[in-house]
Amino acid sequence: MMKKYLITTVFMLGLFGLSTPAWAQDASQVFRAAGSPQDPKVQISFNRYYTAEGLEEIGTKIAKAHPELVKRVSIGKSFEGRDIWMLQITNYAEGNAERKPAFYVDGNIHSNEIQGAEICIYTAWYLTENFGDVDYITEMLNDRVFYIVPTINPDARNHYMQEPNTGSSPRSGLIPMDDDGDGLFDEDQPDDIDGNGSITQMRRKSSLGNFIVDPQDPRQMIAVGPDDELPEGTERYEYLGQEGYDNDGDGRVNEDNVGYYDPNRDWGWKWQPDYIQRGAYKYPFSLPENRAVADFVLAHPNIAGAQSFHNSGGMILRGPGAQEDLATYNREDVRIYDAIGQKGQKMLPGYRYLVVYKDLYSVFGGELDWFYGSRGIYTFTNEIFNRFAYYKNNEGGRDVTYDFDKELLFGDAFETWKPFNHPTYGEIEVGGFKKNFGRATPGFLLEEELHRNMAFTFYHAYHMPNLSFGEVKEKDLGGGMREITATIINDRLMPTHASQDLKYKIERPDYISIEGVDVVAGMIVENEDFGVTREQKVNPEKLEIANIPGMGSVTVRWIVSGRGDYSLTVDSAKGGLIQQ
Repeated sequence: MMKKYLITTVFMLGLFGLSTPAWAQDASQVFRAAGSPQDPKVQISFNRYYTAEGLEEIGTKIAKAHPELVKRVSIGKSFEGRDIWMLQITNYAEGNAERKPAFYVDGNIHSNEIQGAEICIYTAWYLTENFGDVDYITEMLNDRVFYIVPTINPDARNHYMQEPNTGSSPRSGLIPMDDDGDGLFDEDQPDDIDGNGSITQMRRKSSLGNFIVDPQDPRQMIAVGPDDELPEGTERYEYLGQEGYDNDGDGRVNEDNVGYYDPNRDWGWKWQPDYIQRGAYKYPFSLPENRAVADFVLAHPNIAGAQSFHNSGGMILRGPGAQEDLATYNREDVRIYDAIGQKGQKMLPGYRYLVVYKDLYSVFGGELDWFYGSRGIYTFTNEIFNRFAYYKNNEGGRDVTYDFDKELLFGDAFETWKPFNHPTYGEIEVGGFKKNFGRATPGFLLEEELHRNMAFTFYHAYHMPNLSFGEVKEKDLGGGMREITATIINDRLMPTHASQDLKYKIERPDYISIEGVDVVAGMIVENEDFGVTREQKVNPEKLEIANIPGMGSVTVRWIVSGRGDYSLTVDSAKGGLIQQ
């Protein structure tokens, strides 16, 4: 069953349109569903998952179909030498793409947490296919640029899909490590002893076992105590863990798996070594994949917002990752996070808006905190999928996964228990849920999950700084002198500099300039009603502005001589470049 589920590259090439299906060639033969493009240039099935090569192929097709909107670039190489592909999406005919406020999106930093890559690809597809048809999308790409990296971890994504694994392995990348300290590397990984492509569970009958088979459902086990009275003939079982052998003869099974390090503990903000933060590698940015992302971000100060996608649990997460970092997130920025996060709870039914350290656990060296703490970029991490999606309700503590598999997947997600003669444990049984179930969203629910998370991303990106000129006034002072007063408006939630940015002067100030006239004096108007101003005596024609607040404005004034025309420019790293 798993071999059918894991689509090979050859099969996928046909799926996403090297030959376009006949029914898709004539838009008059289909009826447009609200919120979906009528006749997309690129046909993609969003009820399945794609290998790293499959994602590359889709990205190539999107870029070729929409050259006016997409640039496809490699930002670096993975440990095994794969390209880390990015899709840079904007209306390149409108303004300078490098000067537009930018939104960064990535997924799949943990190799088994695969939905993020599909969300990224869906986002790229949706933006390009709806540009020119949906005003919201058209305006977004006219004003903003999206930097989308579907998978940071292409090596281990493929390993998860193509090699025997559980739904939670490998979480690491593929740099070999000696987990058990025996001088060997990755030598005792789980073994697919029944050959079904997944690592499931082993169980064995035992008079001292703590489980029995559920008489209502033979797939399930029920925990029992040693004093529980059981019907005569009832067999007790013990769990033996995941499928595997003692490959290195050390008396342990599966103790040296792929990796292990955690790519989301490698970032250079509040980093701690492995003995404090489990999963940390050698030093911050010691992993080539993360280094590639960091180098790109450092080279692009126009990035104002960011989003990463993980699984699972149905969460919208913000920092801080550790309580020790609590002071980094001050009240003004938390208000912005709260406004966006609470909107996300509405857009993503069943999801909760949470703070990592307070509501989950402490994380040091996480990507989320590096983006905000080091770069002043408002950033969320979404944990994709939870049990709410099974029946669109909350069943309390009840495990509905067995019901869902039986009633909606028709048993496709569960491998029936089968006998096996194990060289160490003797007569055992092997079975359980396959790797494509539990954490990964089932196919028929996937497109909704992608769309809702994309919409949350758009809401976040929409509220990056959006600058415009308000009123520009002139006053004749006599003697050939004029007073020119201009108001610059930011009508979105985010300021041009987050509080963390202002605190550590991460990014340069904003500049408001006047050209075409001789400037005698330049000043920032602090209170126009009472005439309170602050003069900038050096380079008065180019005023330095510390910040343009969200849902606010700044007002500047010049005293100039001459009657010629003049032009005004606002130059903000994260707010963009506008002229009048």
